[in-house]
Amino acid sequence: MVTTPVTSITFEEYLTYDDGSDFHYELVDGKLELMNPPTIEHFLIAKFLEQLLDAEIKRCSSPWLCFRESGVRTGRNKSRLTDLCVVTLEQARELLNASAVFESPPLLIVEVVSPSVKRDYRYKRSEYAALEVPEYWIVDPLETKISVLLLEDGFYEETVFTANQQIVSRIFSEFNIAVEEVLNAGYLG
Repeated sequence: MVTTPVTSITFEEYLTYDDGSDFHYELVDGKLELMNPPTIEHFLIAKFLEQLLDAEIKRCSSPWLCFRESGVRTGRNKSRLTDLCVVTLEQARELLNASAVFESPPLLIVEVVSPSVKRDYRYKRSEYAALEVPEYWIVDPLETKISVLLLEDGFYEETVFTANQQIVSRIFSEFNIAVEEVLNAGYLG
């Protein structure tokens, strides 16, 4: 993870920051942190889950939307980029003509683990809990597991699913997919 030469930036400045590149940054304690480009496996898994969640939202006629790579403000001068997040239509309407950085907690955040494992398991976990995101999934192709974290009294209770176990979600109570199906989406052959 590389920090840019900018020494300090506010959340408001982050919303309009453009260094002329196509790089993506998270804002961490007022510092821009460059996000490494994801692997193809990462993209394929995120796309597969986005399509599944979109289909489930439509099937249930839920007033929700699933977004890929949107931001979530997690502190005064902090904003994380999610792999996927599910928000209400009202949350999306609030940002219709603004940067896609949600300041209220999404219903669900999904992160696909990359080599910077500590960020997804430690930092984002505590920031999302503090923001009161009700459900957070950590999809880990490196360890072949999916952790579903449910917010209980300000802390996440974690359930780990592996192999052919079905993912159990509070937000998507009728969701029916096995871990291996999700992880297999990351393969091209």
